[in-house]
Amino acid sequence: MYKHKFHVLAALVIACATPAASADFSDPEWPCIQRKVDRLSPGLMWPAPLPETPVPDTLEPAVDELSQLLALRRVTLDEARAAVAEFAAANPHDEAVMGEVFARVFDSLSKRRTRIIDGIGDFSLGQIALSKRIDEARAEMDSAMDVPEPDFDRVDAIEEQLDWDSRIFSDRQKTITYLCETPTLLEKRLYSIAQILSEAARTEG
Repeated sequence: MYKHKFHVLAALVIACATPAASADFSDPEWPCIQRKVDRLSPGLMWPAPLPETPVPDTLEPAVDELSQLLALRRVTLDEARAAVAEFAAANPHDEAVMGEVFARVFDSLSKRRTRIIDGIGDFSLGQIALSKRIDEARAEMDSAMDVPEPDFDRVDAIEEQLDWDSRIFSDRQKTITYLCETPTLLEKRLYSIAQILSEAARTEG
């Protein structure tokens, strides 16, 4: 009975770990199907060199407000486009001004993305450690049962811990798809915001 139940738990762990089999093999601690990209380059999103000089003092409050708004994930792209259009209608603007807005949005979202990627790495290390503990418990249970007179109290304790650890592993693994998608969603948002701002930069200020 004990061995049968363990094999069920082991199968659960293996099944939950399956998505990692499609991960980026260049980093064995990266659990996502999406390839790991540690840092993004603003130059791949913005069509010109980002400005190195500050915006005029008169524009600073409006630029700061717009960049903070665009960095909010709850703001839809349609809402972002409307906010940029409103900014463009009310303020003098050119590619340098819109580039500064994008630079600030990029800085905010890329930092958030880096924190998420670091968190995914920590998550993966925790799952690896938990998987190792489950393997060790399996080996200990096999040894405990492979004697003429097993200590069933000890076997019960191992089985209880094994069941608990397997459930935790399974519950955590269910969140991996969402975690792995988040950096990609932030990257797509940055590309979209760059396009919106670039289009606005070509209108008359």
